[in-house]
Parts: sequence; C-alpha cells; structure tokens
Amino acid sequence: MPGNAVIVLAWVLMAAWAMAWAAGWWTGGLHGGVLLGLAGLNLATFWAYWTDKYAARQGQWRTPEQTLHGLALLGGWPAAWWAQQLLRHKSTKPAFRQVYWATVALHLLATAGVALAATGHLPAALALLHR
Repeated sequence: MPGNAVIVLAWVLMAAWAMAWAAGWWTGGLHGGVLLGLAGLNLATFWAYWTDKYAARQGQWRTPEQTLHGLALLGGWPAAWWAQQLLRHKSTKPAFRQVYWATVALHLLATAGVALAATGHLPAALALLHR
C-alpha cells in the first residue's frame, strides 16, 4: 500500500477498534478492567519498541520480533503502529510489516468473533458467510 493509504487505514482501524471497545464498556457488556488492561498492554508495547530501538542503537540485546508481534496480536497493535511511526523503528522492514499487518487482521477478527459470541450474534454472522 502507498504510504498515505496505510496511514488512513491505520487511523480508521484504530478509531473503529477504540469505538467498539468503548461501546462495549458503555453498554455494560465489558468490564472497565478490560479497557485498563488494553491501555496497559499498549503502553507495554510502545515501551518494548522503544527499548528495542535503544538496544539497536547501543548494540545491545534486542527484543525478539516474535515478542513485538505477540504484543500486537494481543491488542497492542495501535501502540506498535505509533511506535513504528514515531520512533522510526521496524517501519521499513517489509517482512516485519507484513507479519505486523497479519497480527492486526487476526486480532480484529478474534475481537469481532468474541464480541459476536458474547452478544449471541455469532450464529447469524456465520450464516451470512454460508450464503
């Protein structure tokens, strides 16, 4: 994707993701602790990128890429995107970026599946896929 399209996609996905989580909390279907956990996870994800960038500059032990991808998959993908942009870290490595976007897609699909299951709408959503 061209640079501007990726930025727009990231912003749209982050906005939709945040609104979905906030709506879950607002309607009482989601405990506030989950939102705090997601906030903490995103802070930890940004910190992991920052420490990896610092270690790279110092020639020190690096954070494994699997760890960075795991944090993104668990829900830290917005902070991972921001860290990539603001720190200019892992932002030009094509293989890393491909796996990163795959983790975003998997996280969003899993989140949607959990939300649909929790609200009882999963059978209807699956039925739409079989049409």
